[in-house]
Amino acid sequence: MRTMVASLTVAGGLLLFAAAPQAHAVSKEIIQLQTQVQQLQDSLQHLQQTQDQQLSVLNHVVQQMADSVSRMNSTVTTLQQQVQAQNEAGGGKIDQLSTQMQGINDSIDALRSRIDKLSAQLQAVQSQLQNVNTAPATTPGQPGMPAATGQPGQPGTGTPEQTQQPQAPPQPQAPPVNDLYQGALRDYNAARYDLAAGEFQDVLKYYPQDDLAGNAQFYLGEIAYRQGKYSDAIKAYAQVIEQFPGNVKAPAAELRKGEAELAIDQRENGIRDLRALIGRYPQTPEASQARSRLNGMGVRIVAKPSAYHE
Repeated sequence: MRTMVASLTVAGGLLLFAAAPQAHAVSKEIIQLQTQVQQLQDSLQHLQQTQDQQLSVLNHVVQQMADSVSRMNSTVTTLQQQVQAQNEAGGGKIDQLSTQMQGINDSIDALRSRIDKLSAQLQAVQSQLQNVNTAPATTPGQPGMPAATGQPGQPGTGTPEQTQQPQAPPQPQAPPVNDLYQGALRDYNAARYDLAAGEFQDVLKYYPQDDLAGNAQFYLGEIAYRQGKYSDAIKAYAQVIEQFPGNVKAPAAELRKGEAELAIDQRENGIRDLRALIGRYPQTPEASQARSRLNGMGVRIVAKPSAYHE
């Protein structure tokens, strides 16, 4: 009996001796892992501070550039008005200078557009870094913090819901539709047709269901018409008539479509569209213009009944 008790005592002592180094090794690995995670968090925080400082400097530079462009644009506009006044007084002797100043104005507007895009990108980067910085840090083994592996509620545990997922950067938002449309209209009235066309296309892209979308489509036709691209103008006007029939610009689109067709010797199509305008919108000023145009061509306002069966 004494021999059996002694044997059990010796076996228990051996088991305790064998388990102690393993427990010590596991505890040491956890401490090392915690230290590495803390170092990683410190590095991330330092990187965040550095990025914030650099982005702050870039934002300041972009703002200064935007202010400079605004002042340049104001100066060029004033000079352009003076040139136009002198041009009218001098009988058109400085048309070339006026054209060059208009080109400078277009370049300034293009530069401003690029600055706005750069500013939006910087804001998106700042927002993304802020999200990373405010994300909850998790350190394995800390009380109350989810850990990497194991069972929930135990040291070294974690659940899929607690795993931090990477966040996509926010997409820059389009300007309000009224601001976008009014800017395009100003550029159109200033004969900055390429810039205006891009802005009107943005209205259609970002706000296709808005009432101003039909107006934007109409002005795309007007730009093409003024540039002598009558075929493109006809297509743009046709989209107004087909896609925005209730828009306030629909009668004008039908009138201008007929005029564009007459400009490229599509006489039958032009007459047909002018007659269609009179039939659809008889009380509009555009219908009166269509009647005058047909009368000037010696064409009947209403086609003969047989014409509809040809």
